[in-house]
Amino acid sequence: MSTDPSLTTGGRLQDRVILVTGALEGLGRAVALACAAEGATVILSSFDQADLEPVYDRILDAGHPEPAILPLDLETATERDFIAAANVIGDTFERLDGLVHCAASAPFLSRIDDYDASEWERVIRINLNAPFMLTQACLPLLRLAEDASIVFTADRVGRQGLAYWGAYAAAKFGIEGLMQVLAEETRESGRLRVNSLDPGVLRTAMRASLYPGEDPNSHPDPATVTGAYVQLLGPDGRGLTGRALRVENGRAV
Repeated sequence: MSTDPSLTTGGRLQDRVILVTGALEGLGRAVALACAAEGATVILSSFDQADLEPVYDRILDAGHPEPAILPLDLETATERDFIAAANVIGDTFERLDGLVHCAASAPFLSRIDDYDASEWERVIRINLNAPFMLTQACLPLLRLAEDASIVFTADRVGRQGLAYWGAYAAAKFGIEGLMQVLAEETRESGRLRVNSLDPGVLRTAMRASLYPGEDPNSHPDPATVTGAYVQLLGPDGRGLTGRALRVENGRAV
């Protein structure tokens, strides 16, 4: 069995079924591994099934609950594709206890003056429209769970605008609005929590592509923030909904 500390079994998410987007690498991969280590059955989602198999194998080799793989290309998937994906989850697991949106795309930095309209639409689709459609498709399954949680990954540039972040920043502002509206619409039931979480600047491939001259070691590894996601997905997050949270000392605050 692996001795990697990120895969140490804890059990805070025991018996929960949790879907993680962007599970191929970076933050999504780290969150998926952390959820599995806490006893969850993780549904790994990214655009290519074969690329997810090493993550699947790592979870399985560590002795954690067997994960599942759900290929979804957020750039090209239609409403029908998201509904079909939710149906697969329903047929397999009959409910969904958690949905974590970690997939993201910020292909470049650009002035609004120069932003190509087709690229704007593509970035908005991946970072805002796709999370909306996936969430909408999964809501019936989340409502079947006794204590379900949706976590939208936020970004500081979606809470305070920053020059050159263009469509990505606009999409993240939209995510905050989507989170707040959905939280209000589901608040009375008390069975579904909806929050956003800004993990801060992390050592990821997306960050490296945007700032190639930056020392990647100047930023923390994504594994350092996964405890905050586990907190929101499990019993520790009960009572929290409609909150724009950030990671501080490993916790969501």
